[in-house]
Amino acid sequence: MGAMRTRRLPGRHRRAEDHQATYGEVLAIGEFRALWYGQGLSLLGDQLAQVALAVLVYDRTGSPLATAAVYALTYLPSIAGGPLLAGLADRFARRGVMLACDLVRAVLVAVMALPGMPFAVLCALVFLVVLLGAPFSAARAALLPEVLEGDRYVVGTALQNMTNQAVQMLGFAAGGAVIATLGPYRALALDAATFLGSALILVSGVRRRPSAAPEGDRPSMWTMTREGARLVFGDKGLRTLVMFAWLCGFYVLPEGLAAPYAATLATDTLPAPVVTGLLMAAMPTGTVLGAFLFSRFVSPSRRLRLMGWMAVLSCLPLVVSALRPPLVVVLAAWVLSGVGGAYQLAANAAFVQRVPAERRGQAFGLAQSGLMAAQGAGILVGGLAAERLGPELVVALAGVMGVTCAAALAMLWTESRTDGPRRVRASAPT
Repeated sequence: MGAMRTRRLPGRHRRAEDHQATYGEVLAIGEFRALWYGQGLSLLGDQLAQVALAVLVYDRTGSPLATAAVYALTYLPSIAGGPLLAGLADRFARRGVMLACDLVRAVLVAVMALPGMPFAVLCALVFLVVLLGAPFSAARAALLPEVLEGDRYVVGTALQNMTNQAVQMLGFAAGGAVIATLGPYRALALDAATFLGSALILVSGVRRRPSAAPEGDRPSMWTMTREGARLVFGDKGLRTLVMFAWLCGFYVLPEGLAAPYAATLATDTLPAPVVTGLLMAAMPTGTVLGAFLFSRFVSPSRRLRLMGWMAVLSCLPLVVSALRPPLVVVLAAWVLSGVGGAYQLAANAAFVQRVPAERRGQAFGLAQSGLMAAQGAGILVGGLAAERLGPELVVALAGVMGVTCAAALAMLWTESRTDGPRRVRASAPT
């Protein structure tokens, strides 16, 4: 009898670990709903603001370069702010960090909405608004595992990812009509209001928690950045998971080439702008579909086993572009690539399991910073190469390189996964 009990205990433990959460379980948690509503509201305002800024800057300067420069400012602060400011989410109470970022951004965007704001000041305000997004995102990412435990975290992340994709598509699609009705300045004022709304939701729906850092332990920002880098890149498992996240630089590249690619597929019945919209919507559509299927119908343990194969799938369909197929094949390939990108859910969950709670904000900030850099660099290099080789061949080459990297990462992950989802010990800052 004693031997039989010994055999049953591991089985029960595995079943508990492999419990598959549902969307209903996640949505029943009030704190998650508050984070979800606040994120969706703020993101919708940001999409409107991006369109408004593009219209405002081009109307004022008449310069495509100035318009592109302001758009580029939405990438640069995230790359710099991730490593330097994400540690605030570990240094102070995470809800407090989010509230402070929301309130300050509301003020900055409200100033941007003032008519006649000088162009240089507008650029500086855009930079600061995006810069504050780094500690906000790090605090939110570090707080979410405290609100959602186990597989609920994966399902909640999937739900948020699907919502983000849908809000982005809705924001860009409706942004032009809203701005045509309200004007760019009022649209910016509306964005400022969404930050205030997000702050109000956080105050009313998320309970106060103490700082993750031990009492009296307030290392410098530079020390936290250094120790965070040592934590993330000093462990083979965490390093592999971060590389999985940064793999998106290969399969996001086609979105940056959507316009020139569309020019090669346009017809009299389907002009280039229409094809561009279809191409840009293909991958987000696949991402939503993949996140739903992967989180709803694949068990937690199986997700980890399939992560490498899914990463390969995120890049492999792009190789078909070398054959210059018709539009319907390209769209199917890009949707399938988006489905493969659902492996990021498993990578994110494994990353959370391995990182100590008191270092989670800094670790997420470093990963997010590299993610933005990988996307920006991939699109920039792809654009330069497309001028010589053409968009079809560049997309195919990105697929080949992505598959090669994904296969190598899959082998590394298989080796590190045999050690189990252990937590990495955080070294004490000095």
